[in-house]
Amino acid sequence: MVVDPSQVVSKYTGETEKNLRRMFDAAEDGAAVLLFDEADTLFGKRTEVRDSHYRYANLKVGYLLQRMETFRGLAILTTNAKVRTGPAFLRRLRAIVNFSNPDLSARETLWHNAFSARTSTGELDLRRLAAVDLPGGGIAAAALTASYLRVDTGSVSPADVAVAIRRNSPRPTARPRPPREK
Repeated sequence: MVVDPSQVVSKYTGETEKNLRRMFDAAEDGAAVLLFDEADTLFGKRTEVRDSHYRYANLKVGYLLQRMETFRGLAILTTNAKVRTGPAFLRRLRAIVNFSNPDLSARETLWHNAFSARTSTGELDLRRLAAVDLPGGGIAAAALTASYLRVDTGSVSPADVAVAIRRNSPRPTARPRPPREK
């Protein structure tokens, strides 16, 4: 069962906890696995209490901590922002798996598979594209953006991919110059 935060979090006091309780109970009753994608949005750090908003946010964190302790099922939390996940949650996890960015060979394979069979990529030097240190999601996003840029022609150029990488890259170091035309 994939947990959709928009269906769980409520602006009304106590409603988030009720929604979480129903979700955890249903997962236990149905022997379902809970998947919290982008878990740092729910499993954040406790904050210093400055007003009632902070107090209620900390109540949600406290409830989640207690419920994770008593949950008899399997919960999987995914995030690319582990630093925003509260240390109290991290202590309660039985296993933490870190996935490193793909190496050069894997990036080349990802670039090769990133484009639709209907998209012409004849001018692209996949080895050169693989030299750009991007995670798999970055490669997929750049390929999709480059394809959208040339949806009218169906042919993606090196310059299109360079623009797409710049648009999709969160890190300045992953912004290459456009590959030279042959």
